[in-house]
Parts: sequence; C-alpha cells; structure tokens
Amino acid sequence: MKVVVIGAHPDDPETIFGGTMALLAKAGHDVVSAYLTRGEAGVDGKSHEEAAGIRTAELKEACRILNVRYELLGQIDGSCEINGAQYAHMHAFLKKENPDMVFTHWPIDTHRDHRVCSSLVLDAWYHLERKFDLYYGEAMTGIQSQNFYPTDYVDITSVIDQKHDACFAHRSQKIEEEYMNYHGPMEVFRGMEYNCRYAEAFVRHFQKPKKTII
Repeated sequence: MKVVVIGAHPDDPETIFGGTMALLAKAGHDVVSAYLTRGEAGVDGKSHEEAAGIRTAELKEACRILNVRYELLGQIDGSCEINGAQYAHMHAFLKKENPDMVFTHWPIDTHRDHRVCSSLVLDAWYHLERKFDLYYGEAMTGIQSQNFYPTDYVDITSVIDQKHDACFAHRSQKIEEEYMNYHGPMEVFRGMEYNCRYAEAFVRHFQKPKKTII
C-alpha cells in the first residue's frame, strides 16, 4: 500500500501517528510523512527561517528513524491558509501520491493549523472521489482534539521505543521533557481501551468501504 500521513507541523505525524507509521513501514508499505509547514513559528528566539531550518533537520531525523519518506507542503506555521490555491495544492499532492490510505488531523481541534490541514485533506478526498481510506488522529486529546471517539485502534506496543525515538528527535520542542504529561498518557489510555499496553486511536471516515489499518 501507499500510505500518506499529513500533519500541520514537524512532530505532529510522529506524536499522533508514529507507531502506526513504524508498523506500516516495517510491514513493507510505502509510507510518506507530509508536513504542511516547517514549524517556522515553533522555536523561541529564532527567526522563521532559523526555526524552519532547525525543525526540518529534526523531521528528517524522525523520518529516518521511522523508515518513512518526508514531503514538505509549503505553508507557514501559524499562518496556514484555506483558499483556492491551497485546495488545489493539496489536491495535486494527493493525486500525485495516489495513496491507498491517508491519516490527518481531527477537524475539531483547538489549533487553527490542525483544522486547516484537516479541511484541505478532506476537500481533496472529496474531489479525488474518495479513492483512499481516510483516518483522523488525535493530538493531546482534551487539550487540543475535542469530542474524539475512536472507531479504530492500532497496537503499537512492539514499536513504542521506535516511536518515542522519532518523537524525541524534535529536540527544539522539548518533547522528551513533556511527553509523559501529554502524549504518553494517551498511548496508555488507548492501550487500556484496546486491551494492550500502548495503542494509537483513530476515527475512520465511514463513507468508504472498510479496510483494516494493519
């Protein structure tokens, strides 16, 4: 399969979908981690250009750890836009990749860039005649993602260290220091729901015949 994960910022694909990406890549599927922005506004005391350079290097290392290919989609952190040109750009990207499965942000999220990313992907899904399976993931549920009730789970226990290594590659975000306050409890809680140690949870857009993730 061709699988595309689309996040708004460097570290979004890894923290939300990292275990699933690792499992899919390990199973031999072609996995692409796409970033709507390069995290231009995400490093205190750095210019947009400096921050983008730092965070791009981090996402490259994270993708190396997960054995996935990265793509950059050219929007600006904190200033993501929904307009005709951006709809067309996302449509062209997904048409070129021709995925079997796409993961992106849950549309009901406190972060504006996450909502923009989700809307652009959904619009492309419609205009590409719903050819691929569409799944939404959760970002810091209760703080960012709202009203998130999973339809599907993936047991990521076997790749939990690989996921964490990829997340911790984003050193500028101090994720390693805060992981167990936010992301770690989600993995454990979803694991409890799914009867395993660690899991990632998703909402599948139901207007497409069902296939399992793994």
